Amino acid sequence: MKFQFLSILFATLILYSCGTTQHSNMETNNATESSITETFWVLETFDGEKVISSQIDSEIGFTLNANENQVTGFSGCNRFFGSYTLDTENKIKFSGLGATKMACPDSDFDENEFLKMFSEVNKYKFVGDRLELLAQDKTPLASFRKVNKTDNAITEKYWKLTVLEGNKVEMASNQEREAYFILKTQENRVTGFAGCNTFSGSYSLEEGNRIRFRNMATTMKACPDVNFDESDFLKVFELADNYSINDDTLTLNVGKRSPLAVFKAVYFN
Repeated sequence: MKFQFLSILFATLILYSCGTTQHSNMETNNATESSITETFWVLETFDGEKVISSQIDSEIGFTLNANENQVTGFSGCNRFFGSYTLDTENKIKFSGLGATKMACPDSDFDENEFLKMFSEVNKYKFVGDRLELLAQDKTPLASFRKVNKTDNAITEKYWKLTVLEGNKVEMASNQEREAYFILKTQENRVTGFAGCNTFSGSYSLEEGNRIRFRNMATTMKACPDVNFDESDFLKVFELADNYSINDDTLTLNVGKRSPLAVFKAVYFN
């Protein structure tokens, strides 16, 4: 009788152990999946070479949407989309990839090779806060760094100036292009056009929608006939210390005063 009781107890412990292991594995898989999805992954190295995208308006990279198992991204000129599946042991497969068909200027970056890479991906791994996509033989194909979702609402977007110091901004007839800026996540660079000259510098984002611009510089092109005071626009970046964002509308502010400037996100695809 005692032997029978011990046998039942032993069998129960084995079943409980198996259930606990399966539950633990499920939790681990869910945690791993959540750490790779719903994040914009910016390309850092491709085919063993560091990627510099200073001449590209948006960062090259992708996002995995967990709800629909869809991948979307930017490949240097065109935007791409498709499906993906995640499996145990960090396995990942991409399928059905398509892309827009924009006419692309000459570039040192071959986006066709980048898109082809996704068909070769078999696995992924994390190295610190970096993501590596691997071939079936575990050869690294590309590495990416994470962009926080809160930062992603304001970065890598073309922000067109619409209101300056409370006044609606209309593009002058003799103006080369509209005033705008883009916050690039790579090296935290800001670039833009002030109405006559282009400008660049650096920025930092902090908790509570805090923002600071530093080391701003502009070209020195003479534009006497342009009916737009770009110095007023550039002063916004000197004064701004916080921002607010609502859908596709961004305001740059100083303290709790009225907005210095209002911008609208523009999408080109």
